[in-house]
Amino acid sequence: MYTKEVFNNQMSSWINIDAENTEELKNLYGDYGIDSEFVDYSLDRNERAHLDYDKATDVLLLIFNAPNRRKIDNHYETVPMTFIVVNRTLITVTNQHSKYVYFEIKNYLDKNPNSSLFEVLFNSLFIISDQYFPFVEGMDRDRKRISQLLREKTTKQNLLLLSDLETGIVYFVTASRQNVLLVQQIKSHGIYRRLSDSEKESLDDVLIEAKQLVEMTQLSSQILQQLSGTYNNVLNNNLNDTMRILTVLSVLLTIPTIVSGFFGMNMPLPLEHDAFGWVIAIVVSLILWFALSGILRRLMK
Repeated sequence: MYTKEVFNNQMSSWINIDAENTEELKNLYGDYGIDSEFVDYSLDRNERAHLDYDKATDVLLLIFNAPNRRKIDNHYETVPMTFIVVNRTLITVTNQHSKYVYFEIKNYLDKNPNSSLFEVLFNSLFIISDQYFPFVEGMDRDRKRISQLLREKTTKQNLLLLSDLETGIVYFVTASRQNVLLVQQIKSHGIYRRLSDSEKESLDDVLIEAKQLVEMTQLSSQILQQLSGTYNNVLNNNLNDTMRILTVLSVLLTIPTIVSGFFGMNMPLPLEHDAFGWVIAIVVSLILWFALSGILRRLMK
């Protein structure tokens, strides 16, 4: 099932179709003479952001990365969204994860019914880019909260939370970079010369917003990497301290073993007939134990 709206004084139309309805999508593309390859792009959930243009039919296809509002495996990901311009018609393909973009575009059209087709397209891209910022800001708040938890106690659970944050920001950094490249492709494409001044201005706004998103996600990613590296060093240092303590204890525990082993040999030994021989052996062990402890303490300093 798809929806259709007319705008720009009945000169342009916008069709939104659900990607889950494969047959209807193929029929719609066939009605507009759109290449079947574009159908595959629309249905591929792992498709990267890019631009494709069919000169023979004058069909422009854009794949733009949108944030997925629902967490997957405790982190955020992105989903590709398809935009097609053909015969003064804008076709958008959404799924259950990008359906919210449809309502954002509809809200824009309700407020700006006289916008041209490309103004609607570029403002849609701007809307998608703008949707990232609340998630990135939320990740920054989560990072500060997790950092505080890690300062109190470096647990496996807190480290996994930090790892999930790193995974989510990697998705956003990659998606935002691809979106910037896509917008730059539009500016270098021949279709750019056909745009009006207001449409070019809208495209410039998209590029500014997309670049700002790249800078913001990269900064968050760098801070997370530094934080993760810091706690890795802390854990390694704690492990070294633990191994050093265990090594020292193992060395100190050999003293009583050596002394008791000496007096346990099956041969004539001093103090073997003395009633307090065992006390003397313990005293000797303690003297050697404290002497070795002092030596090790100085060496570790």
